Amino acid sequence: MNKNEKASVSLKKIICLSILVILIFSGIGVMASNVSLNNVKIILSNGYEMTVITSKTNIAEILDENNVVLTEEERTVPDLEEELSDNKTIKIVKGSEDLEESEGEKEEAVSIETVLANYAPIVEKIVTEEVEIPFETITKESSSTTGEKQNRVIREGRNGLKEVTYKVKYQNDAEIEKTVISEKVIKEPVNKVVQVTYHVYTSRGGDRVSSGKWSYTASELDLLCAITAQECGSSYNGALAVITTACNRAESSKWRSRGTDPLSQYKAKGQFCYSIDNHWKKRLNGNYPSYVEQAVLDALNGARNHNFLSFRSAGTHSGTVIGGNAYFNPM
Repeated sequence: MNKNEKASVSLKKIICLSILVILIFSGIGVMASNVSLNNVKIILSNGYEMTVITSKTNIAEILDENNVVLTEEERTVPDLEEELSDNKTIKIVKGSEDLEESEGEKEEAVSIETVLANYAPIVEKIVTEEVEIPFETITKESSSTTGEKQNRVIREGRNGLKEVTYKVKYQNDAEIEKTVISEKVIKEPVNKVVQVTYHVYTSRGGDRVSSGKWSYTASELDLLCAITAQECGSSYNGALAVITTACNRAESSKWRSRGTDPLSQYKAKGQFCYSIDNHWKKRLNGNYPSYVEQAVLDALNGARNHNFLSFRSAGTHSGTVIGGNAYFNPM
């Protein structure tokens, strides 16, 4: 073989080797370009986060590659047999915990109607309503605390009424906020008044009558009833209101100088009919209705139907009218 032939053969060998090398490196480049590397976040059950670079996509393989071993009570999200999700996150949780959805999982589909509902306009309205004002119950204890306890309603309670103006916000016809702007009382409530008394039963020993804190002879009790009947004997409540005034005065420090018991108050100069005229005398010896005596005994036992210290005939003085008399000057 001559020199030219040898050179030709050598050149062919070089060309073939060059093509082979190019093909080999091209294949390697194609293979390399087809391998995808991922930055994967692994969140351990204790909250620690670590980021790894891997070409694997299977959860179990990724953990195995990074020497992450699960305990018996631990689980992964996604599950071990699943592939890596789009958020590139593996979360390890305790088995007893509720598995939370990973950030990459599909959210529940939301309709366009739901989206628009959340952006519905808010409408404000001024609304006025009438609201009841509940009454309170006031309990008045008598000075005596012995005997049988009795409750007596002196005045029934009535609810009041007020006008309340609100600013109300609506969205999709549903009330979402309600704010009070102003209040106006239309009718004041009337409080219920309950008198608590301790009934001491009247006992007669000889010619004396003991009732509550005071003790009278039968003739003194008759005088009490006669004066009471003369001042107002038209009804039980009217008679009770008169004797209540005398009892209130006897128990008030303002009037103690005129007597410390109802009869002494009745006899005080210029106060009741006893010292003004003699009309009460015709009512002595039981010439009065039985309810007058009952009202006197009840008052001596602690019953009261007002808290005033004075009265005049209705029409001659303003005040609370009971049985034809107007009562005033509260205790």
